Amino acid sequence: MSSAVSRFPAVGRRVLVTGAARGLGRAVALAFAANGDRVAVHYGTRRDEAERTAAELPGDGHVVVGGDVADPVAVERLVAEAADGLGGIDVLVNNAAVNTPHPPTTTSYDEWAAAWRRHTDVNLLGTANVTHQAVARMITQGGGGRIVNVGSRGAFRGEPDHPAYGATKAAVHAFGQSLALSVARYGIAVASVAPGFIATDRVADRLAGATGEAIRAQSPFGRVAEPDEVAAAVLWLASPQAEWSSGTILDLNGASYLRS
Repeated sequence: MSSAVSRFPAVGRRVLVTGAARGLGRAVALAFAANGDRVAVHYGTRRDEAERTAAELPGDGHVVVGGDVADPVAVERLVAEAADGLGGIDVLVNNAAVNTPHPPTTTSYDEWAAAWRRHTDVNLLGTANVTHQAVARMITQGGGGRIVNVGSRGAFRGEPDHPAYGATKAAVHAFGQSLALSVARYGIAVASVAPGFIATDRVADRLAGATGEAIRAQSPFGRVAEPDEVAAAVLWLASPQAEWSSGTILDLNGASYLRS
């Protein structure tokens, strides 16, 4: 690799976004499409929503791919379908995740074990397996690539009612840093974002009433993030200018949690 700034393209890229049927993933897909990129919109179970998202993306050449990222066989297939549909993969955004409550003091052992298994299979192993398949294609293609992992501030501040979520997101951050060291020689840069609360459909009930007021009060701005604010950061981390940020974990929490 040359010591010069990367020639990785700024537009016209082929982008796979996992968990893109709605919420943050949808906002990320929209941001890349508006940038002039072609997007593979991945879904786990919400095919109708994924197809609506793809239909609303500006530009053309977008595709929809489905599969449970917890299943290694399904991962191999969905990445292949994305690469075939787009003609390759230049950018991967690992957004697919689960986050169901399992407080340690009130959750039965069977439910506890199942929660940890599902969070690990989707949030960590799914991310690792999709990444493995995407990286193999980026290397074969040549020309570099970008990987952005969606982590969480919960990896640092703790998640008392969602401990498996916090733990697996911490593992995703560590995975991204290890990967950044491994794939830089191929011109592939890897970064993670660590958002706080985001105003998506999934958490709309938690943002209502007194609970919502308490959540918004965590930030001195008195609000939570909008999906497009986080999507903008993801888009930048996938840009040519962000190569030197490879290995970083970018906090996006409105000063609701500050770490040193």
